[in-house]
Amino acid sequence: MGRPDRDPAAPNLEENPMSIIGMIIVGFIVGLIARAIMPGDQKLGIILTAILGIVGSVVAGYLGTALGLYQAGQGAGWIGSIVGAIIVLFVYGLIKKS
Repeated sequence: MGRPDRDPAAPNLEENPMSIIGMIIVGFIVGLIARAIMPGDQKLGIILTAILGIVGSVVAGYLGTALGLYQAGQGAGWIGSIVGAIIVLFVYGLIKKS
C-alpha cells in the first residue's frame, strides 16, 4: 500500500515501475507530435524528444492547475501535454537564438 501522507491521485512510482516506462513512452510520443506541429527544424535526439514530452506534460499540469482546468495532483491529458511541449519548444527556440 501507499504512504498515508501521499496524495492518492498521484501516480505511485515506487509500487509500479512500469509507470516510469509508460511515462517515458508517452513523453516520447508527445514530444514527437509537438515537434511535428511546431514549425522549424528542431535538432533534438530521441532522449531530448522524450524529455521534451515529459517536461511539456509537467508544464501543462502546472498551467492547468493554475487556470483551474485540473485539480491538484491530476495529470494533464494528451492535448494539454502537447500544448505544454509546444510552449517548451517555443521557449527553447527563444533561448537558443540569443
